[in-house]
Amino acid sequence: MRIVVTGGAGFIGSHFIRLVLREHPDDEVVDLDKLTYAGNLDNLRDVEGDARYTFVRGDICDPEVVDSVVGGADAVVNFAAETHVDRSITGPQDFIRTDVLGTHVLLEAARRHGVARYLQVSTDEVYGSIDEGAFTEDDPLHPSSPYSASKAGADMLVLAAATTFGLPVLITRSSNNYGPNQYPEKLIPLFVTNALADLPLPVYGDGLQIRDWIHVDDNCRAVDLVLRRGREGTVYNVGGGNERANLDLTRQVLRLLGKSDALIRYVDDRPGHDRRYALDCARLRALGWEPRLPFDEGLAATVDWYVRNEWWWGKIKSGEWKEYYAAQYRGLT
Repeated sequence: MRIVVTGGAGFIGSHFIRLVLREHPDDEVVDLDKLTYAGNLDNLRDVEGDARYTFVRGDICDPEVVDSVVGGADAVVNFAAETHVDRSITGPQDFIRTDVLGTHVLLEAARRHGVARYLQVSTDEVYGSIDEGAFTEDDPLHPSSPYSASKAGADMLVLAAATTFGLPVLITRSSNNYGPNQYPEKLIPLFVTNALADLPLPVYGDGLQIRDWIHVDDNCRAVDLVLRRGREGTVYNVGGGNERANLDLTRQVLRLLGKSDALIRYVDDRPGHDRRYALDCARLRALGWEPRLPFDEGLAATVDWYVRNEWWWGKIKSGEWKEYYAAQYRGLT
């Protein structure tokens, strides 16, 4: 199978590419990535010499570029997106362009070229917050941020393409991913790398927002399974079953690093901050998927990876990220 993976130089996309090349020796992967701030070819150094892997630098909003890579593909898996909620609040236009328009361009190309499978990678944030229980795939969408609204809009375009044009689409909606190679604006890598430098860890509000965590490799196995065995026109939730309050997770990271809770700094809560996410994953489990990595074990391994790989994140945090962090959390140096 020839698979076009968009956003493959990013966190989840790069892990997915490695999984495909490792588990499916007859597959070929074309990685289309614009290499925005979170795209990093260092994430794929171990596969760049594989003859089954091709990298193309390009924007999913560019119809000509997209057409050139989708032609001849058996499947498209769309990881490409602007994803950081904080950035969507200060600059929502980038999210609308990439997440909505980019998805439209990909769908049109997939339709023109008769792609056999189109899989949209989405997020649990499209459902909004839930006080009790867990969201099923049939629950209505109530996004709270420009980011989650842009992802919800993309999901609706994908499902509409199935209904109107008969496009063979699939959607996965995962909970919070964690693992190696995650850009250090996200909670776990931000807090690990800050703590290593004895910098403050900014916790929004009271820190009692609850998130469900899944290791990136477990999510990628789910995406791969849905791509190959999922029912066309269907949405699949992908959750790890590891609910943690942000404050508890912050303290767990500090304990793993032998650092003091004194590094915690409470900052004003984010506008529209959802309180709790939770997913019902019965539909995915019926395909035979189960998360493999226990959270405590996965978190410890992830923290250790950042400890051992300052070469990867050090240059990120000394560049564009440094200015962004300074603007976001003034006075926390």
